[in-house]
Amino acid sequence: MTNLSTKSSAFSIQPAERMKGLPTQFFATLVGKANAQIAQGHDVINLGQGNPDRPTPPHIVASIQEAAANPLYHKYPPFSGFPFLKQAVAQRYKEDHNVDLDPETEVAILFGGKTGLIEIAQCLLNPGDVCLVPDPGYPDYWSGVALAGAEMAFMPLREENNFLPDYSQLKESDLNRAKLMFINYPNNPTGATAPASFYEETVAFAERNSVVVASDFAYGAIGFDGQKPVSFLQTPGAKEVGIEFYTLSKTYNMAGWRVGFALGNKEVIRLINLMQDHYYCSLFGGIQVAAATALTGPQDCVTELRDVYESRRNALYSALAGIGWHARPSQGSFFSWLPVPKGHTSQSLADLLLEEAKVVVAPGIGFGTYGEGYVRLGLLSSEERLQEAVQRIGNLHLFE
Repeated sequence: MTNLSTKSSAFSIQPAERMKGLPTQFFATLVGKANAQIAQGHDVINLGQGNPDRPTPPHIVASIQEAAANPLYHKYPPFSGFPFLKQAVAQRYKEDHNVDLDPETEVAILFGGKTGLIEIAQCLLNPGDVCLVPDPGYPDYWSGVALAGAEMAFMPLREENNFLPDYSQLKESDLNRAKLMFINYPNNPTGATAPASFYEETVAFAERNSVVVASDFAYGAIGFDGQKPVSFLQTPGAKEVGIEFYTLSKTYNMAGWRVGFALGNKEVIRLINLMQDHYYCSLFGGIQVAAATALTGPQDCVTELRDVYESRRNALYSALAGIGWHARPSQGSFFSWLPVPKGHTSQSLADLLLEEAKVVVAPGIGFGTYGEGYVRLGLLSSEERLQEAVQRIGNLHLFE
């Protein structure tokens, strides 16, 4: 037998360049550190992630149980989704925000909001183009920009400006190449909300600079102190310059169901649907039925959930004040944004709290340069566990 191998060589997989340019997945690292402590048998209170802790309301669960038995939904769904789900989200936006949406041309169904945030950058950006990104901000905005081979210019969110970007401070050289911008209120990670006047300013800015606005409204149902969060699409002219992303993950505790929407500008919606035609064949029909049930059914569960988060927020900040950790209470979302004590960075504080108090918080630096000096805590544990976490932190005497 002839030996055809004449040289010794190792087969090597060479990833595409786009894979090499992806940012480090911040939350994967955070989870790894927490799991290492749990594996050692420690009772860890994880306030570092944004994973809702309450179950999906029973009437929504019952809806998918019934729909799953329907043979109609065992087939491929329509590529862009069933019309009844698009109509349901249009109805919800009309009732909640008095926004009129054409279900066929102004609504795209997404595999969760995150998917759309990644897709829009690939739909609109070429190498050399610029995307304006909030800093601090949700790290997955960076991922879509990286996959598009584009560049980012950061919009600082400073506490003295109520964590709103100051468009007058952006560089002309960045604006000349900017084609897309992300905004996000109620904000992750700061918990800030935005007034209607900010959205009016944003529409004018977008028109002046020919920049498409991508409003991330994932926490749109969670506003505190009687203040209902404002939708970007409520602003006159908003649909001419951009879209809004909405998700059922937070509003209905459906994070694992992966249902989201892109809403607004017809051409951007067309591009997102076109891209998804090549990636997917829409969501399982049973999930679409359950999503429509969530949107068109009783909304008491949404009110109750918001009240739970507000009560948790109040309990957390009361406990924080008791150990001398003072911060501006969050206005919305299910996050709290807290300044680190003197002598610490956000990462060193997060590491210390995990090692010594067995409490997980997210270091602000993971959300951008201007996140340094803060840590993010989630309101995703019971009031008792939140108070216990603060008590453990207080035992370290960091704020005396």
